[in-house]
Amino acid sequence: MGAIAIVPAAGRAERFGGGKLIADIGGEPLLNRTLRSLLDGGVGHIVVVLAPGATFVTVDLLMNDPRVVRVINPKPARGMLSSIQIGLAAADGDPILVLPGDMPFVSSATVAAVLAAAVESGSIVSPSFQGRHGHPVALPARMREDIVQAESPSTLALLIASHAGERRAIDVDDPGVLRDVDTGQDVT
Repeated sequence: MGAIAIVPAAGRAERFGGGKLIADIGGEPLLNRTLRSLLDGGVGHIVVVLAPGATFVTVDLLMNDPRVVRVINPKPARGMLSSIQIGLAAADGDPILVLPGDMPFVSSATVAAVLAAAVESGSIVSPSFQGRHGHPVALPARMREDIVQAESPSTLALLIASHAGERRAIDVDDPGVLRDVDTGQDVT
């Protein structure tokens, strides 16, 4: 059982004006860049959690790579944790990486470093850039039930905080770990 990644991608992108995950960044759709970072960083299986009716035909890795599976969050308004829970129900793996779909600037080297640290330590691992925690976060499989059973208004951050003694940060030289895309200006 190798590493898996859950990619929450069911948000409405209201601040962006819609179409955020297919926005062009360097000649490819934003979501494709996020997925490529995970695959190139050593993740063997990715579950992308989408909203009902979402179609991303221009996202090649999502549509054509057998390592990438699509699942639907029927009620994405419940928040990102609900998407993570649905993603976990669709796959097993250890460790479990969580990388929001709107974080296309994370380097594959960072993904590989987070994976290696998580496998070595068996703990919660997150990258840190200039003293700030970022993504992807690696979670040990033993946290799976805590995550799946969590009820609203819980968040992944609260669940991680409840395991603070098990968290390890690794310093990375990758500002992409802090850089999500919320508006059109964030893609430049």
